[in-house]
Amino acid sequence: MGWRMDDRTTQLRKGAMDLAVLALVRGAERYGGEIVELLSRRPGLDAGAGTVYPVLARLRNAGLVQTSWRESPHGPPRKYYRLTAAGERAYIDLARAWRHLAGAMAALLDDTTDRTEPDD
Repeated sequence: MGWRMDDRTTQLRKGAMDLAVLALVRGAERYGGEIVELLSRRPGLDAGAGTVYPVLARLRNAGLVQTSWRESPHGPPRKYYRLTAAGERAYIDLARAWRHLAGAMAALLDDTTDRTEPDD
């Protein structure tokens, strides 16, 4: 059984999720549900809590984000996430690497768009 396109898209999205979460907490402290909601507004980046919370835990364990609890006007206290100094450096490095990779891939795809599809 071959690899389906949905599987490939999932793998690409997994690789981008750390950077997406770092980008969202870079400018403002955010709680997990807010991050899920903000990602859902971006086609291709929408991810549920089952994806986002493990990413947040991994980033916290790596020292890239720190947390604080705050009371919520709409229910129980919420855990807020913000970048650490190491998280800021990681964001800058990952964003630079992403842009470089995306630019190289876009150029490659543009160079090959006029070619015909190979025969199977």
